Amino acid sequence: MKKNESVLAALPRLPCACAVFRRASRAMTRAYERHLRGSGLNIAQFTLLRALAHAGPITQGRLGRLLALDSTTLSRTLRPLEARNWLRALSGEDRRERRLELTAAGRAQIKRTMPAWERAQKDLKSRVGEERWERIITELSVLAGVMGDA
Repeated sequence: MKKNESVLAALPRLPCACAVFRRASRAMTRAYERHLRGSGLNIAQFTLLRALAHAGPITQGRLGRLLALDSTTLSRTLRPLEARNWLRALSGEDRRERRLELTAAGRAQIKRTMPAWERAQKDLKSRVGEERWERIITELSVLAGVMGDA
């Protein structure tokens, strides 16, 4: 889709920033899910595994903060990944702390899923244009950081 076509495809502007972001999030999730279908992972699980691969061993609390996930949502997303042995949870310095780390099977699953994820990225970038894509990613990262303390 060319630059002007993506503007024409825009949905009506909503007066609530939260509603706009949630609508965009749902649309993005559907797009990624279509590409990841058959990989054994949904986009939330893939994102979590990629974050673990990037961060290395990390506490569950810190991972939640990194991804802006509440503890209930994070725990619910972790369970099937642990059950498939794609990550492991170890005891932390005190009993309340859980340290998470990716397993070899988890790294292999990321590697198997990467081509589907890369196709999703390429498809979405082509729809909005490279320059706009980069601006969106940068601005959303800033927004998540600013709102993290709210």
